[in-house]
Amino acid sequence: MIKDVTRYFAATPPKARAALRKIRAAILSVAPKAEEVFSYRIPAFRLNGRSFVWYAAFKDHCSLYPMTGAIRSRLARDLAGYETSKGTVRLPLANPVPVGLVKKLVKARMAEVTHGSPAAQKRSRTR
Repeated sequence: MIKDVTRYFAATPPKARAALRKIRAAILSVAPKAEEVFSYRIPAFRLNGRSFVWYAAFKDHCSLYPMTGAIRSRLARDLAGYETSKGTVRLPLANPVPVGLVKKLVKARMAEVTHGSPAAQKRSRTR
């Protein structure tokens, strides 16, 4: 699978490739035990056997997935000025990669995966 990630990086334009490398390094810095995989035709990381974060390059931005509503709400101030959608945070290639923000997002996503999302936790408490 790492070969697929390597090929994906090689197929991206230099500016996007540099951004992907920074995103990858930020993810690995907060999730050093995560396994690098290729899923849905894009690079991803798996933690405890479960894929938890994907990232991809596009013409004008890189995206980080899935960023749940709970994460977007909790980090709303940090995300101000970034385009988001239901499960995505877009990082424009025109700006430096916000490494600190990527780390915060990945940490929040790791917490959801290892401890369950707030909605799942609430459901389990009411059963």
